[in-house]
Amino acid sequence: MADRSKDIEVVYDKAGNKIGESEVGVASVAVTGLAAGTVVADGDYKVTFKDSVTGLESEKVDVKGWTVLTPAPEAPTDVTSTATADGATIAAK
Repeated sequence: MADRSKDIEVVYDKAGNKIGESEVGVASVAVTGLAAGTVVADGDYKVTFKDSVTGLESEKVDVKGWTVLTPAPEAPTDVTSTATADGATIAAK
């Protein structure tokens, strides 16, 4: 496996615009700002490694696609229960 301790990971969109880059020696970059449920196709983003000493950059490689997660609803609050003859009525906000 290659020594990545002096490399920077760089991510580009499919138009070639730089989206972000990592710190030296860190092989991960966050892509943010996408709406929940967005489907990103294979190759919509490209990744390279750039040598932090020479500035030379590898060829761009397609990033595998993903679907942006949809967050779960917030947990209920102010939960109350009122006893009934055969159970209870439960209310929450």
